[in-house]
Amino acid sequence: MAIDIARVYDAKGSDPAGKFLIDRLWPRGLAKADAPFEAWLKEIAPSPELRKWYSHEVEKYDEFVRRYREELAEAAAEEQLDRLRKRARRGRVQLLTATKDLEHSSAAVLRDVLAP
Repeated sequence: MAIDIARVYDAKGSDPAGKFLIDRLWPRGLAKADAPFEAWLKEIAPSPELRKWYSHEVEKYDEFVRRYREELAEAAAEEQLDRLRKRARRGRVQLLTATKDLEHSSAAVLRDVLAP
């Protein structure tokens, strides 16, 4: 199972197969007609409250990871997590996000949650 993370802006113009936007908000400056991904899975993004609390402050990252994993354990996220796991068994999956700091993002947490 191969799961990568990348910025949605870097994927622009590429084949959308196996790529999934995992942000709750639509990426600024990206036209929906140019969406470089297979699907938008906003339901597995961090809640608005958690996203605002974290605000990409790296010193809060460990607590963000703990809280986001709790959210992902809820039934509402399970269907989309299963979808990603099934897709990853068939081939490479790329989780796309608009954030600049990939290693301290929800994409990194989600990649680790999905890894076998």
